[in-house]
Amino acid sequence: MEQLIGGTPGTPGTPGDLEWLAQAYAYPAEGAWLRANMVASLDGAARLDGLSEGLSSEADKRIFGVLRALCDVVLVGAETVRAEGYRPGRARPEFAAARAAAGQLPAPVIAVVSRSLELDLSAPLFTEPLVPTVVLTTVDAPPDKLARTAAAADVITAGTGSVDLPLAVAALTERGWRRQLTEGGPRLLGQLAADGLLDELCLSVAPLVTGGDSPRIVNAPRIPDVRPMRLVSLIEEKGFLFTRYLRPTDPDRSPSVPART
Repeated sequence: MEQLIGGTPGTPGTPGDLEWLAQAYAYPAEGAWLRANMVASLDGAARLDGLSEGLSSEADKRIFGVLRALCDVVLVGAETVRAEGYRPGRARPEFAAARAAAGQLPAPVIAVVSRSLELDLSAPLFTEPLVPTVVLTTVDAPPDKLARTAAAADVITAGTGSVDLPLAVAALTERGWRRQLTEGGPRLLGQLAADGLLDELCLSVAPLVTGGDSPRIVNAPRIPDVRPMRLVSLIEEKGFLFTRYLRPTDPDRSPSVPART
């Protein structure tokens, strides 16, 4: 396990060093890998005043940006897209050469999971993407909504009645998008975890006690087979903890980076 305590943002070998973070969070060299990135308060709230923004920090946003820069596709639920005002993935100059060398698109694809197709197709996510936005929906989605969505995005159908996430994730992998990232929300993460699709959880813990009725990062019925996870790295900056957990059976195949203690 890597443990970093403190450090001045931006200096080598600290949470502010983008190159170091890219190494610390690098995807495995081969195979499909689904990583989740979530934030929570000390008492487990996934949102503050309805949004994750209130739980975030400068370091959290920095890691958020690195995780996006490393992935091929961001898998997100329609409710989160609406609540958080999702915009298209953007190209980051500092990662352009690495993405090109890895055969990646200039920016990550945003893949929205939506059964109802209640989406604002006039939003920048659909009108201004650097790479086409993808919508994952059901085979039996309303034909009129399906046609309108297909005119504004790349549509993948998987499942009847509800989106079949194993099929949907497999479809993304078949397109060569093996470095996968989900940012939730809590319902989608709950479904992914229940389906056994989650390889890694990156959880930012904010030093806040919020109370309230915000959902946990996994908002789903009790998973019959509780999923144990193994802590593989821990970073601290200004009281915020940034953790990485893997399934016990998954080796940590990311490149090793020097720990700072």
